[in-house]
This record gives sequence, structure tokens and C-alpha cells, in this order.
Amino acid sequence: MQISPLHPEFGAEVREVDLASELSREEVKQIDLWANEYSLLLFRQQHMNDDAHLAFTEYFGVPEEEHTAYYGRGEIAYLGTVGNVDENGSKLGNQNRGVRSGRGNEMWHSDSSFREVPSLYSILCAYEVPDEGGDTEFISTRSAFDRLDQDTQSRLQGMVVVHDYIYSRTKVSEDAVNEGQRMYMYPVRQRLIRRNPVTRQQNLYIGSHARDIEGIETEEARTLLHELLQQASRGESIYRHQWQVGDVLLWDNRCLLHRGCGYDADRYRRYMRQTRVRGAGPTLAENV
Repeated sequence: MQISPLHPEFGAEVREVDLASELSREEVKQIDLWANEYSLLLFRQQHMNDDAHLAFTEYFGVPEEEHTAYYGRGEIAYLGTVGNVDENGSKLGNQNRGVRSGRGNEMWHSDSSFREVPSLYSILCAYEVPDEGGDTEFISTRSAFDRLDQDTQSRLQGMVVVHDYIYSRTKVSEDAVNEGQRMYMYPVRQRLIRRNPVTRQQNLYIGSHARDIEGIETEEARTLLHELLQQASRGESIYRHQWQVGDVLLWDNRCLLHRGCGYDADRYRRYMRQTRVRGAGPTLAENV
């Protein structure tokens, strides 16, 4: 395998590997080390399907239940669809409820930070991409933490943030969540500062699901969270990925935030499949 950087702060493209084939233990170990170091890995011109996708996911841990099916309908599924193509292959338009709800992903977020045990990695495979729009942007909260002065870094240590899926999704619209989600997706407590166990680097753990900071008045807490997010998402720190059919992205949810870029669902088809690897445990139990 060969590797080359994607962005000055994070990310790398990995070449000379076929993710749909059986990987050796050494290849899996190397990919995992690169994921810890670079946070985002791009694999081009892959020929994936759902079985290969899930098999690749299982190299890195236990697959996470897709939250829309799990909390919304009580179904366990490990692959979810990103885009506007349904299970019958039909294109859904801009006014479809699922498409409208998906616009919540256009806010900066970390996948499954609203779960007590949040995601480790997300793996997204592109099968159909629109001619215009539909890119995905990423930022590193590891780099953002490093840019803070030492006094601010020290002040943030030990803070606990409440993450809430219902809070973030209802920013889009009240019908962006269903009754099952309202009943079972409760707020969870997460560390504001996390540390990578391999590289030992620290990072912020924030995003659109971050609602409050324990022990701080709501207005002050949300101002602080907004300022941290603004600092993390400065223009020169954003990597914008323009999808091609056959692209596979693997990213580390512990230290990256991402957001989707809009596209015209009435005109274009966007069909991607995603899995996630479950994290090792609650963030509050981590050694920081």
C-alpha cells in the first residue's frame, strides 16, 4: 500500500489496496494505524458491495446498529443509505421527509456522539453521485485543540458535554425525528476533551449534537461550544471531498467533524452506503 496526504492538517489517500478482497492481518493493522494518525483515509476506485463493506468494517471492531432503523423502527441493520435512493432504487425528491430530515447532516457533527458509546470509525462507499453538489466536508478537532492557548486547554479539561440527537435534529424541523426516536434517544454525557490512545494526542469532542456543558449556564455553555466550533471550522482547516463513484472514506469520529453539502434531490441521484464501528466504551471512562 502507498499513502499520500490529502490536507495539511489531516487525511491521506491510500492506494494499491482492494478493499473488497480479503486483507492480511498486517494490512488491517497498517490501515488502523494510519486511521489513528491521519484521522481520514480515502480509497479510490473500489468495487464494493454490502457484503464486502460489512466484512471490511468487521476488521476494525463490532459494527454499530444504524440508528434510524434501530430507534425509529426497532430494526437492527448495520448498513444505512446516505442520499435519496430508496430500497427499490427509486429517486426521492427534495420534499421527501427522509431527504428533508437528512439535511440535519449538513451541520458539523460526529457520528453517534448522541450514543453513550459513540462510534469509532465511519465507512462510507459511493455508488451514485450527483453532477453538482453532494460533497462532504471534514475538520479536525485535534488540530483545533492544538491551536488553543494553554490556559484555554487547561480550562476545558474535565468538562462534560450533554449530546442530544433530538436537540440537533429539531433545528431542521420538528418532524425531522419520529416518535420512536423521541422516546428512546435520550441525552448522553460525553467528555469535551478526548485523547487518542495510540498517538496520545488530545482533541475537542463537539458538534451539532452538543447541547450543554454541565455546571455552566446554558447561554454561556452554548456560546463556548459555538466559539470552539467556529475556531475548528475556519476556512483553511476544511477538507472538502468531491465524491467519485468507487470512493470509500474511512474516518475517525473521535476527532473529526463532518457535514454534507447540499444537492438538488429533484434533479440528481445520490446513493451511498455507510457502516460504523462501535467505540470501545463510554467517553467518560476514557483515560485522558
